[in-house]
Amino acid sequence: MDDYSALTTTQGIETGGMKTASIDGHEMLVAHVGDEYFITDARCPHMGGHLQQGILEGTVVTCPRHQSQFDLRDGRVLRWTHWEGITLDVGKFLRHPRPLRTYAVKIEGDNVLVGPENAPPATT
Repeated sequence: MDDYSALTTTQGIETGGMKTASIDGHEMLVAHVGDEYFITDARCPHMGGHLQQGILEGTVVTCPRHQSQFDLRDGRVLRWTHWEGITLDVGKFLRHPRPLRTYAVKIEGDNVLVGPENAPPATT
């Protein structure tokens, strides 16, 4: 059984670029890094910022809203916010760090297919 669905095409997603696409009302981010494509939720789990408007450096996406950073390979939180000190502590207490949801990807021709949600990264 194939649990993959067509999400978008590779057209217009240059390496180092990102594109938002929707399937069944679920907005997703497609990122092209080197020879790989990654699919995640399109919005930051911190405060809902549009990740496509953020910065992509390698496999790290930075949210434009509070500079939260996530690794696209597994959704791991690299930085929850750009806040520091007590503000960061209070922010983490009110809205604890959560990984970015990632999904399995297949490329068939020019089609980007999205599969099941990947397991979240292990927490330490």
